[in-house]
Amino acid sequence: IMVCLNRANDVVGYYKISSGGFSGSVVDPRVVMTIALNNASSSIILAHNHPSGNLKPSDGDKAITEKIRKACAFFDMNLLDHLIITDESYLSFKEEGLI
Repeated sequence: IMVCLNRANDVVGYYKISSGGFSGSVVDPRVVMTIALNNASSSIILAHNHPSGNLKPSDGDKAITEKIRKACAFFDMNLLDHLIITDESYLSFKEEGLI
């Protein structure tokens, strides 16, 4: 899921950008940026679930976050956070110093 925000951090839209299977999901940074640009977003937040309950970000989670962070920077946008959500808790890339 991605949340698009304006300069005042008001939500201007939220979108399902990928749907995963049992072991993963494909996220295309071009799709993310197209949606963000079409919404005139100043910032975005990404979120996805880990049905296993494991809050540890995978290497893939880290890699896609970095790709999207760099793409946002190119367009003078901010990736404010990437959240991993489980039934019991969440992990914030921002709070963990991963962004």
